[in-house]
Amino acid sequence: MSEQIGVMTRLRAARKHGAALWIPLGIVAAYVVVAAVGPLVIGYDHVATAVADRLLSPGSTTSDGGTAWLGTDGLGRDVASQIVYGARTSLIIATVAVTISALVGMTVGALAGLVGGWVDVVLSRIVDVLLTFPGVLLAIVVAGLFARGLPTVILSLSITAWTPFARVARNVTLSIKEREWVSAARLMGVRRPALLVRHVLPFVVPPMVAMATLEFALVVLAEAGLSFLGIGLPSGTPSWGQTVANGKEYLATAWWISAFPGIALFVLVVSVGLLGDQLSARLGRNRRSPL
Repeated sequence: MSEQIGVMTRLRAARKHGAALWIPLGIVAAYVVVAAVGPLVIGYDHVATAVADRLLSPGSTTSDGGTAWLGTDGLGRDVASQIVYGARTSLIIATVAVTISALVGMTVGALAGLVGGWVDVVLSRIVDVLLTFPGVLLAIVVAGLFARGLPTVILSLSITAWTPFARVARNVTLSIKEREWVSAARLMGVRRPALLVRHVLPFVVPPMVAMATLEFALVVLAEAGLSFLGIGLPSGTPSWGQTVANGKEYLATAWWISAFPGIALFVLVVSVGLLGDQLSARLGRNRRSPL
């Protein structure tokens, strides 16, 4: 009887952990599908204005006979279309920025941990100095120095985002390089580049994947903040932050302009954060499990 209860308890726990992983993963996948396919099927002109369709409430009929399912903004532009196009913008920026940050951070951290000595000291001090600066504040400074555009936003968000990756990669490398197989490869004359690629990086990548999901949510939120402040993307590029900023003057009369993109941003950030927590927990259990 006790064994049956134990089996049922483990099944419930596995089902619970599975739901905690698959629900946020499904939500993030839905965002990806909307960002990839939505702009292909939704006609939207971010420059055109329709004075007759200004500030229509959700579900209203537009002047051309269509339906504004999430209402329109102060210029008569469809809010739902802005959310779909803004999803593509946010996902592209976050994916590129996190990929660059992860590659740079993983390379720097693994190199510092493997080589050691003065190389480790110099690179570690650089990481420590950059970590003392508030990332969002430094991103605002960088974005304000250059012309507004996708490259500027990606650069401003990547300039400090690589430092957490470097710190984790260094710590993992320090623990891996003393393992038997790494010492054996070193005694066999394997050079450091091959040692890094073949014997160290495979163990650094899993925690990098978990950290990338958490960093992804922060980058999406930071990009929306830059666009909200008007120093991120140009006005011709749809962004959730810009849509929220455009509706702040109509919060009392047209709340939907800021509310719906804000909800879309909130759901994505929370889902990615939950997904990152689950990946971190699972990868942590795998690293602790005996080989």
